[in-house]
Amino acid sequence: MSAGRSRRSVPTLFHRTDPTTDLDATMPPAASSHDAGETIENPPALAVRDLTVAYRNEPVLWDIDLTVPRGTLMAVVGPNGAGKTTFIQALIDLVDPAAGQVRFFGEPYDAARSRVGYVPQRGSVDWDFPTNALDVVMMGRYGRLGWFQRPGEEERRLARQALDRVGMLEYADRQIRQLSGGQQQRVFLARALVQDADFYLMDEPLQGVDATTERAIIDILRELQSRGCTLLVVHHDLQTVPEYFDHVMLLNVRRIASGPIESTFTDDNLRETYGGRVGFLRPQDRRARMEEGKS
Repeated sequence: MSAGRSRRSVPTLFHRTDPTTDLDATMPPAASSHDAGETIENPPALAVRDLTVAYRNEPVLWDIDLTVPRGTLMAVVGPNGAGKTTFIQALIDLVDPAAGQVRFFGEPYDAARSRVGYVPQRGSVDWDFPTNALDVVMMGRYGRLGWFQRPGEEERRLARQALDRVGMLEYADRQIRQLSGGQQQRVFLARALVQDADFYLMDEPLQGVDATTERAIIDILRELQSRGCTLLVVHHDLQTVPEYFDHVMLLNVRRIASGPIESTFTDDNLRETYGGRVGFLRPQDRRARMEEGKS
């Protein structure tokens, strides 16, 4: 991809961010991050090389390399302002990079678009957009229908099935602005499900939801993974990362580390990512602390 490529239209429901991409800088060579099992015949689910995004000549993402193996459930974590949302948006052409290359299953996003589902952050959505929950979910089918074919009964059936799967079927005719934050998040998860994708990008799907909704969403993510899907999820709660995910990317403008939880989600990497001491309890520590409170 390059900064000079053409822009792609996106649904009015979403706000698009337009960074300035005339960064004048000499890009240092990036270290290789290819998986040992990666081949031309069997490319990883996602390969990112030298990705840089800038706003007004200030880098928001700098020289990002990332390989996401197929079938991975990977969290993206980092402090506020680390560039997590920008990273997700740059992968699918919602912001234009100053430099870099993105490949889904060995292909540019334009070629792999039908294989990639997206759940945006709630703050990027115009909740006053006049549409109901069922229509929002059917938007997930537009990529397969094409621009000139209207959704029919099959699309409505799939949309209702997805709403039922996330526990929102009874709200199918409700305006999205009338739904709670957790309900809105479930609707957008249903929208991604009807895309029937191989790769899902999710930006803070657990933010602001109650415990019941959080558990329901995690169950669906794990079900998708069990079917062979790959998921890249921006996440804010460090305490639940080892419990919910098997891989993690630590991001703070640049990629600090990425890989399996056991070798990557370490105190040293967390301190480097968050700039000092991190108030964080691992699951076993939380259980011990709870037991202490009962005694």
